[in-house]
Amino acid sequence: MNWNWLEELISGVNNYSTVFGRVWLSVVFVFRVLVFVVAAQGVWSDESKDFICNTLQPGCTNVCYDHFFPISHIRLWALQLIFVTCPSLMVVAHVKYRQMKDLKYTTTHEGKHLYARPGKKRGGLWWTYLVSLILKASFDAGFLYILYHIYEGYGLPRLSKCSLEPCPNTVDCYISRPTEKKIFTLFMVVSSAVCILMCICEMVYFICKKVKKLIKRKIDADRKAFAESHELKPLSTPHSRHKSRSSLRVDPTVSIQNLSNSKTEEAPTMK
Repeated sequence: MNWNWLEELISGVNNYSTVFGRVWLSVVFVFRVLVFVVAAQGVWSDESKDFICNTLQPGCTNVCYDHFFPISHIRLWALQLIFVTCPSLMVVAHVKYRQMKDLKYTTTHEGKHLYARPGKKRGGLWWTYLVSLILKASFDAGFLYILYHIYEGYGLPRLSKCSLEPCPNTVDCYISRPTEKKIFTLFMVVSSAVCILMCICEMVYFICKKVKKLIKRKIDADRKAFAESHELKPLSTPHSRHKSRSSLRVDPTVSIQNLSNSKTEEAPTMK
């Protein structure tokens, strides 16, 4: 399967992602897509023909194989990668829509721009990016649960016993290279868990940054309203200031000693 088209499309998200988003892209393409294409497909290429049961009953091996492997790991991981990477295309499509809208606005309004930076995560693009993170984490978690539920764990047994029809009795079936397949399965599971962790960290970062910005905006609005309310208070008139000054005016010819004596005489006597 050729994954070049997927890499070209999703790599555009790198221009609009945070540090966590870039780590997520690196894990997806280096530790999941490349490992899937280069190694995992070769490991599971012989899973059907090398699944052997100790019976010559026609159809027994095929029935037992279908029972133990209802869906191939490779096909399940291919679906998982497609579902996980598709939400990132929502962000790319939204940015392209903004760019086209800004270009149309510029041509009709004499060079003015509708968006200063179309890739800036504000307004609807912020919600689109957040929804894409939620979908990516949900798809990864869902496929991990499906893999665990189908195979009753992330390991592969060396020996499986099957008693389904048309098998004449309980037969022993052997899986080809179970240890190697278990290692690759655990590797893909850990890679998916890291991707989920990166999505959760990015969601927390986005939400905290948004809350911090809203709190700062509210504080600035409160300060502005407080300053405007104080500026609207009535100021004292020149007449009132002159009157207050005249009431406190003292005869300059009066000495300090006479002034203190006069204050002493005006003060009421205390018994």
